[in-house]
Amino acid sequence: MDLISSRLEQHFFNSFFELDEEYFSSVSPTALKEPKVGNINNLLAKDLGLDENFLENNQTFDLLTGSDIPRDMMPISLVYSGHQFGVWAGQLGDGRAITLGELSVDGELWDIQLKGAGTTPYSRFGDGRAVLRSSIREYLCSEAMHALGIPTTRALCIFNSKTPVYRESKENAAVICRVARSHIRFGSFEHFHHRREQSAVKNLARYVIERHFSKWKSDESNYKKLFRFVVVNTARTIAKWQAIGFSHGVMNTDNMSILGDTLDYGPFGFLDEYKPKFVCNHSDHQGRYSFQNQPRIGLWNLNALAVAFSSLVPHTELVECLKEYQPEYENVYTRLMAEKLGLEHTSSKRLSNIERLLEPLEKNKIDYCIFFRSLSDYKLTGENNYIKDMFLYSKDFDKWSYEYNKLLKHETVSEEIRHEKMLRVNPKYILRNHMAQEAIILAESGDFSLVTDLLHLLQSPYDEHPSMSRYALNPPNWASTISISCSS
Repeated sequence: MDLISSRLEQHFFNSFFELDEEYFSSVSPTALKEPKVGNINNLLAKDLGLDENFLENNQTFDLLTGSDIPRDMMPISLVYSGHQFGVWAGQLGDGRAITLGELSVDGELWDIQLKGAGTTPYSRFGDGRAVLRSSIREYLCSEAMHALGIPTTRALCIFNSKTPVYRESKENAAVICRVARSHIRFGSFEHFHHRREQSAVKNLARYVIERHFSKWKSDESNYKKLFRFVVVNTARTIAKWQAIGFSHGVMNTDNMSILGDTLDYGPFGFLDEYKPKFVCNHSDHQGRYSFQNQPRIGLWNLNALAVAFSSLVPHTELVECLKEYQPEYENVYTRLMAEKLGLEHTSSKRLSNIERLLEPLEKNKIDYCIFFRSLSDYKLTGENNYIKDMFLYSKDFDKWSYEYNKLLKHETVSEEIRHEKMLRVNPKYILRNHMAQEAIILAESGDFSLVTDLLHLLQSPYDEHPSMSRYALNPPNWASTISISCSS
């Protein structure tokens, strides 16, 4: 029962403490008023090697609510800077995140972090707290993304409290325990580069390499390898976002993981209707981080990171790495979309073909997730009325069907095999805004039952779940009135 406390005490950021304290500040969480467990992610607990009843231990409960930290643990918050909406913002840092330490799982270290546990030296004028609604959204979405095969942080548990916080109105403060391979960001490197502290940039890169890529330690090109890894894995992650229809909402450089994982779930959103210009962040008035812009912004952010790596890697080699981004993105995106369309033949995996098939979806206001899930039942010879009925204009369906049939004719697998394969890559369930909102409303009254049900649903999004089938339908009309901003 004392497993998590003892393991954290053995694996707190020793490597960071070997560096200068300019990378972080030692902090102490601020206790919540009457904290209560909202939900426990038992699947993640199992992955971390924890007993399913780990929170029944009072010391562990106090640790993960920030109420009582063992004396020999030294929680920290990291400093970083970043470009926000394309503008250099200077020093930022973990304003409401406190890393307790690290757990070693099968030889890999995982950060254990409290989000919303009070002020840090980087809180600026904030209270260091997170409201329940944003905490529930991150808790559910990070697990949904993991189940969809997208690299991401995850969340182990969520706590509600009677601590008041003030945003647009008075709300309850919550804490989530976030787990990640790393919380180091593009902005972590930018911070020291723009302060002209090149030795600090180098030491940070060494730390990342030693922790995650120890086989590169003695390699003369290790910094180039690290930068190339970031380029390639960022491209792959964003390709997966685009294929699944996920919009991050705030792709500032301080929200980009150095490992290419999805980091910081603020005003995210999944596509309902297919809208390339979809903007999920109410605060993004210019649409900089629209769904269709995400691949371009990924490269923009990598260019900003390249500037921060300029003291480690020659300019020509940085450019060489950056040139790998677009081909890698297109290769992964095209492969994923071909799989969603049930295409295997190499001549069918052309980006132009896929883009041509997507165009009518926007004009006909077709739900992205429902369309691709339904497409698994498409027959090369047949009426396919269930697909046709999704189109507002029958001529558009006729044209679309003609193009799709041409691609299917090159395929050699049977319709039955294609059907099974498509069901494995086209989820029936995604975290739509109205689903999260329903769970939030109940949780604010103390009822976390829907949070529990949605967590289980989103952990196996390709399964049928007959009792939850209402969440596989088009969202209700009121869902369009939900406004998501950076407020949390």
